[in-house]
Amino acid sequence: MPFTPIHMGSGILIKSLLRGSFSLMVFGWTQIVMDIQPLIVLLSGEGHLHGFSHTYIGATIIAILAGISGKYLSEFGLMVLRISKYENPISIAWWVVFLSAFIGSFSHVLLDSIMHLDVEPFYPFTLDNAFLGVISVPVLHKVCLYSGLIGAAIFYSVSWRLKRS
Repeated sequence: MPFTPIHMGSGILIKSLLRGSFSLMVFGWTQIVMDIQPLIVLLSGEGHLHGFSHTYIGATIIAILAGISGKYLSEFGLMVLRISKYENPISIAWWVVFLSAFIGSFSHVLLDSIMHLDVEPFYPFTLDNAFLGVISVPVLHKVCLYSGLIGAAIFYSVSWRLKRS
């Protein structure tokens, strides 16, 4: 699922369940960082499309880098979107940043492992991909879409109830 917002479905569901203990912005930034290597391969025509970045070792490194950069980008983004105010800025705790980045990178590898033949999630220990074809690609897309819709419904219904009380 390169460069598609479909990865965000699981993030929206997780955000609705964990609320302030999860940053959807850091999660989304991690999705972008995960697909930089495939973008370079697509543009250059050289390399392994879903290479090292789509292994769990690569995802660990990316989660750390995306977490460090994503904290500051997300806090700035919250200001730009006027969710955070200059006089009372929102600060995302480091543990929330890294939880969100690790969930983002690991879920990205898992979802891409289900649908892409060239993903080797457990490299260098094995080249096998036990997740490939566990469910069909259309079902995978529906799971991602519906998890996002369900997550949005949960998030907004909880927010609405909290505002009422």
